[in-house]
Amino acid sequence: MGRMRRKVDLPTKICLACSRPFAWRKKWERDWDQVRYCSDRCRATKGKA
Repeated sequence: MGRMRRKVDLPTKICLACSRPFAWRKKWERDWDQVRYCSDRCRATKGKA
């Protein structure tokens, strides 16, 4: 079995909508370079501020 990673060891980015840091998720494994928002809510409200 593989070794578990701690969350602090994962890569992070800053959300373009809310400016908060967010960590890598398994579901973003193939698309990490294109991920810009931390959640669906931020993606939906990206132009409103």
